[in-house]
Amino acid sequence: MTSSISATQSPASRAAASASGSPRAEAPDEADALTLGRRVRERRSQLGLKLEQLAAAIDRAPSQLSAIENGKREPTLPVLRALAHALDCTVDDLLSNEAPSARAALEISVERAQRGTVFQSLGIPAIRVSKATPDDTLKAILGLHQEVERLHRERAATPEEARRANTELRGQMRVHGNYFAELEAAAAALLESVGHDGTTGGPVSQLTIAGIAQKLGFSLHYVDDLPHSTRSVIDRRNGRIYLGAGLPSRDARAPILRALASIVCRHEEPRSYAEFLRQRVEANYLAGAVLMPERVTVERLLEAKRQRQLSMEDLRDAFGVSYEMAAHRFTNLATEHLELPVHFMKVHESGTLVKAYENDGVRFPSDALGNLEGANVCRNWTARTVFGQPDRFNPWYQYTDMAAGVTYWCTSRVEKAKEGLYSVSVGVPFDGVKWFRGRETPNRTRSFCPDERCCRRASDDLTRKWESAAWPEAATPTSLLAALPTGTFPGVDAHEVYGFLESYEAEAGLA
Repeated sequence: MTSSISATQSPASRAAASASGSPRAEAPDEADALTLGRRVRERRSQLGLKLEQLAAAIDRAPSQLSAIENGKREPTLPVLRALAHALDCTVDDLLSNEAPSARAALEISVERAQRGTVFQSLGIPAIRVSKATPDDTLKAILGLHQEVERLHRERAATPEEARRANTELRGQMRVHGNYFAELEAAAAALLESVGHDGTTGGPVSQLTIAGIAQKLGFSLHYVDDLPHSTRSVIDRRNGRIYLGAGLPSRDARAPILRALASIVCRHEEPRSYAEFLRQRVEANYLAGAVLMPERVTVERLLEAKRQRQLSMEDLRDAFGVSYEMAAHRFTNLATEHLELPVHFMKVHESGTLVKAYENDGVRFPSDALGNLEGANVCRNWTARTVFGQPDRFNPWYQYTDMAAGVTYWCTSRVEKAKEGLYSVSVGVPFDGVKWFRGRETPNRTRSFCPDERCCRRASDDLTRKWESAAWPEAATPTSLLAALPTGTFPGVDAHEVYGFLESYEAEAGLA
């Protein structure tokens, strides 16, 4: 089963590509000159014709036919018809975009690579591809070219590209109401495979998750030396999933499911940050959909809505998941099943927006290109005011009147992570608050952001007093001048991961 949060390629097409083992690079929509030339040459060889004989049959010079066969010249329609007649085949046969053989496909790939802008930018002469050129030589050239292309893409993967990809992905999520039926079906199938019908109340057990892993052909291994740049490592060759030791069993469920998502969704090595981000979203979605099955979760939500007691805390407690996962899962189901537009925020204690989703019209802070992550959230929003509350046991509810005359209600809670404190918030427009617990809250603020007078500019009195006397030293983040993490899986130390897998394979006698 495959799934996709993509506007450009359907799950079916991705599944077909995965099943057929077709190359990652997309084939041209129409036959190009290289493929056409190889098909002519292959057919001529099958018929035992020499180049000069076929050239004479179509009334062309051998040099012209050679240029056609080498993909350096496209034949006119009359010449194409003459070739088809002389080769006892149809024009459609010659125009097929499928290489006539594996060897021809390799030759075409090398020729195409050498004619590309990346190869030409290197300033080195191209080799002549002939029948005498060994396969190993062609494969080596093609492999080197692909590595050079990868390095070029990596260098071009600027932070702006990553943010742009994230903005596009969030737009696709908004179009779908953050609900993806393919992933819901995949989660239901996983549960069904171990006898869980998705209607049982209470948390999905660790034993159930381990059973799912076993059904998919994987065993679980808890280790003390998990590579520091990873949350889990999956060994597809030996059917093993490695997780950090010491995790409470409940907390281990989500990492296991995120690791298995690469198998269930047929993820391949990401070619871009856009694909990398999509895969992360799919993995998180699948984990939430398994731990909070759609059918029973929706039944609970509908009942809570009837009682006007919708609550993220109730979801968290009912399924034994983190507050953040419960909030995420609520956004998956709220619009599709409850007809409620919503927004979600995860904000660092510094005020930096880390994650965001909305389909209710709320205006998140952003730059001129629409990028949200990294922007500063208004100090008067619930996601910021919650940090100032002494009561961390109960959720914080608040109404916020926006500059456009719109009011939003939000529920928020603070959670701790290794990077510090974060607030996780879910909100709705005023018309939707009647369904939620906490709607009676007296807490209310006003926000005029992005107007700097709202919360970012000091008062005139303080500015006059201190603007020429204060000289603070900025706590510069270590990532300020750092390049965006590179590699197939950005931020992951491949050397460390591969060494880790090698050592455990040897230790288990699997090599």
